[in-house]
Amino acid sequence: MNRARNGAFGSLSPEHEGGTTLAPARPDPELDEGDHDRMAHIVLEGYTPEEGGDFVSTGPSVVEGTVNRTAVRALCGKEWVPGRNPQRYGLCPTCKEIALSMGWKLPAN
Repeated sequence: MNRARNGAFGSLSPEHEGGTTLAPARPDPELDEGDHDRMAHIVLEGYTPEEGGDFVSTGPSVVEGTVNRTAVRALCGKEWVPGRNPQRYGLCPTCKEIALSMGWKLPAN
């Protein structure tokens, strides 16, 4: 093996058989405290296709996030570990706008 060209650990390019492909490191998301902005958010946990089929998960549910301390993502893009009662806060206007634009019915407060 040509160490000058391939380095001490072998080839890093995928065209060489037996080589290693490195993926860029993905930074941990910056998680919000959950109530710093004093808003309740809408979390899409999954959907069932209109043409039938099984439920498709889009991420952890709020219950899973609360129990397992797993971050969830709101429609507006906010990521946080749920832990507060969302009924104490008003609905995030961005989440509400996105949900209404998709034709979803929102429950009355």
